[in-house]
Amino acid sequence: MLIAVLVIVGLSVLILGHEAGHFLVAKAFGLKIDEFGFGFPPRIKAWKKGETEYSVNWLPFGGFVKISGEQGEFAVVDAAKISAEESAMQKTAAEAVLNDKRLFMNQPAWKKSLIVLAGVFTNFILGWLCISAVLAIGSPQTLVISGTQAGSPAVQAGFQAGDVIKDYKSSQTFIDFVNQHKGQAITVAVLRNDREVDISVTPRTQVAEGQGAIGIELSEGGAARENVLNALWDGLQAAVLVSWLTLQAFYDLIRQLFVHATLPAGVVGPVGIFGIAEETGKIGLTYLLQFIGIISINLMVVNLIPFPALDGGRFLLVLIEKIKGSAVPAKIEAYINGIGFALLLVLMVLLTVRDVRGLF
Repeated sequence: MLIAVLVIVGLSVLILGHEAGHFLVAKAFGLKIDEFGFGFPPRIKAWKKGETEYSVNWLPFGGFVKISGEQGEFAVVDAAKISAEESAMQKTAAEAVLNDKRLFMNQPAWKKSLIVLAGVFTNFILGWLCISAVLAIGSPQTLVISGTQAGSPAVQAGFQAGDVIKDYKSSQTFIDFVNQHKGQAITVAVLRNDREVDISVTPRTQVAEGQGAIGIELSEGGAARENVLNALWDGLQAAVLVSWLTLQAFYDLIRQLFVHATLPAGVVGPVGIFGIAEETGKIGLTYLLQFIGIISINLMVVNLIPFPALDGGRFLLVLIEKIKGSAVPAKIEAYINGIGFALLLVLMVLLTVRDVRGLF
């Protein structure tokens, strides 16, 4: 239960941090912020400080920020399109909106760009700090089974991906032990779902090329603690590497979807992420912190994709506005974002269905 709570809190902090990035940069530029929400509606409580309303909501998965003039709510008020018969008061109100320098819609392209990209920048910073914190704290060395080979003694004995092998810290030490007992029954203690399980297996004497005597794939985890400066530098390099690998994975996802109409095996949705995070937390809280850092960087990369409804798509619209000299009409922008959101929702549903099927 504790791990589940930590996972929910960690993922919520990532989303809330993303929105806080937009909020802080918009505030720094003096824009009017209508609301900053903790969680998502329905609302529990709200209070007003200055001109901004702060709300606490029932769904604790992140938050949101409403910057005045960002959603095209004033787009219908255009002085140039008001007929001569309409009152001077309406024209004055329209001109006031168009000249209000505190509305997002009236900002220069460079300010809009910084506000739009502030969320992804915040996610990168959070991911970098999480990874750096793990390096500074250090993590216990573990030997984890990352997979089993079909038809191997490991499958017959009952080894599973995610099992943590007790009493061994390096893969070579364990492999040497197994090779010394080929053809002999051995007992291997593993940690699985917070329980210790003893598994009896007999390493095979005839081993095919590329396979081991038992038929398991091993991953080593853990690292000695580093001083803070080294941890920050190494964490930055790791964050950049994770960013690049995430970009490659997203490219593979899109290519598989459009070329082969299938989802890559390594891609998971919200349910899968939660399951992996929970299993990671069982190995150690430092591993959970590292995983949350990787998720934060994943959010950064995915949000940068120039796709409607994502920050990258919004940034692309700002660039188009800069090039053509006028804003994309609010109705068109709403349609584009609506279609993009619908496609993302379909993708999330497909991934979630596969994740749920995987549970059974």
